[in-house]
Amino acid sequence: MSLSKLPRRVRVIEVGPRDGFQMESRFVPTDRKVEVIEQLAAAGLVAIEATSFVHPRVIPQMADAAEVMAAIRDRQGVRWIALVPNLKGAERAIAAGAHEVRLVVCATEAYNQRNVGLTIDESASRFATIAERAAVASVSATVVFGVALGCPIEGDVPVDHVASLAERFVALGASEVGIADSYGLSNPVHVREAVRAVRSAIGDRILWLHLHDTRGLGLANALAAMQEGVDAFDTAFGGLGGTPIMKGASGNIATEDLVYMCHEMGIETGVDLARVRAVSASIQDWLGRTLPSHVLGAGTRDELMALNRD
Repeated sequence: MSLSKLPRRVRVIEVGPRDGFQMESRFVPTDRKVEVIEQLAAAGLVAIEATSFVHPRVIPQMADAAEVMAAIRDRQGVRWIALVPNLKGAERAIAAGAHEVRLVVCATEAYNQRNVGLTIDESASRFATIAERAAVASVSATVVFGVALGCPIEGDVPVDHVASLAERFVALGASEVGIADSYGLSNPVHVREAVRAVRSAIGDRILWLHLHDTRGLGLANALAAMQEGVDAFDTAFGGLGGTPIMKGASGNIATEDLVYMCHEMGIETGVDLARVRAVSASIQDWLGRTLPSHVLGAGTRDELMALNRD
């Protein structure tokens, strides 16, 4: 596959401060969260999912969402994203200074009921009210379809169904659409089929992918999506993340792994790999366990060559 068939630049959307930290049972202090977010922004990440305005009873780790948003500095060119569950959460996020409010809608009825206790139709109505409120505040409203590339309850999800959902939510006001492989159930062939179907449904609206590396296919799936023109991906520093809803999900593709792959292929990201690795190493030490990032553990090609050079 020649470079001409791949994006010249990939937008890396950092979700570790939300998707990663929400899985930690040990509370990450607010000042530590802010420090990590600031360091990630300084590393060149220009889109960061900083927190979630979900009720603390649901995700205790996100109880300090307003405090986190209030503490992070407004940086030129950096987009602060907040995950929101409903209109109240969106209003809190907007008041706190979020540039984008993101809603998760699961692509299967069974999982959406398990996740938020709503039908997909009810989630669509909820998103419509969020999009209207966001538009008034000149804030983007986006949607990511969880389990769109495989559901642990219903199994395979038809790509036409995902495309139909994407088309529907764009009509409701979604400025961007994400499709998620929440349990790492997909493969490169399936990813390409899904991307083609969704792209056909939403035209030139921005499409991003949220991939998990549960079975080691995260980067392969990202490359397959790039070959179909996708140039935006959710990642988490260190490979943190998962889902608290059901067992069997592990972390997102690691930010440093995707950045390293892109740079090795000559694709620009604007991200300083060494700085991201430093953030991951710091959190790895703080958590006291080894994180799944390959580049964090093994280093880069150049580092290996230098290590073994006479």
